[in-house]
Amino acid sequence: MTLPQHKSTPATIAARFDALVDAFSNRDTGQRTAIDSALCLDLIARAAKACVPDAASLLDLGCGGGNYSLALLDVMPDMDVTLLDLSGAMLQRAQQRVGTATAGKVIAVQGDVREVVLGEARFDVIVAGAVLHHLREPSEWDTVFGKLYRALRPGGCLWIHDLVEHESAAVSGIMWEGYSDYLTALGGEAFRDKVFAYIEEEDTPRPVTWQLDRLRDAGFEPVELLHKHGPFAAFGGMKGAGTVR
Repeated sequence: MTLPQHKSTPATIAARFDALVDAFSNRDTGQRTAIDSALCLDLIARAAKACVPDAASLLDLGCGGGNYSLALLDVMPDMDVTLLDLSGAMLQRAQQRVGTATAGKVIAVQGDVREVVLGEARFDVIVAGAVLHHLREPSEWDTVFGKLYRALRPGGCLWIHDLVEHESAAVSGIMWEGYSDYLTALGGEAFRDKVFAYIEEEDTPRPVTWQLDRLRDAGFEPVELLHKHGPFAAFGGMKGAGTVR
């Protein structure tokens, strides 16, 4: 698919998501337009627990309705949770849901990860569900990955589930054809066209291979690919114990 040069602004994206709170607050289905969303939710929760079993603090980046926070709290109870999202309506719903699921502190921050100050060595786990594809230039990806690395405590981990592109145009065509079939089966051709239209307007996905390379460049080691199906992948990396960067 060909992505236009001009993309939606963060304010435009936030306004659209303000109207989608219910759709992003169902853990059973996850985000329906993302292939294997519920599976990746479970995989990321289990991977986070395996890597940092005594985690005490979580940053949920692009938290939506709070599904990722709730999944992680199921396996690592009573963490402190920081929720970050562009949408005030999403944040309000996430804060309500997460606040009843943990005895830890819940902090809600409305803003853009490119602008919000995250600090140094504050979090044991960071999750980013279907959010980083809103980054634009490669320099933004490098800056954000570096920012997330610094925000993790040594021994912490970052896990991402997102829309991705592909290095090969031929492979990309196959994957987007399959995604088209998936969306059509889910909601019909009009629904498929609507989803593709807002992807064209809002998103700038990058290949998972490209992102794994940049995670390594930011300092993450090892990096892991948990799952990939069509143009969606779950992956992440660790910040080695005792690492200072």
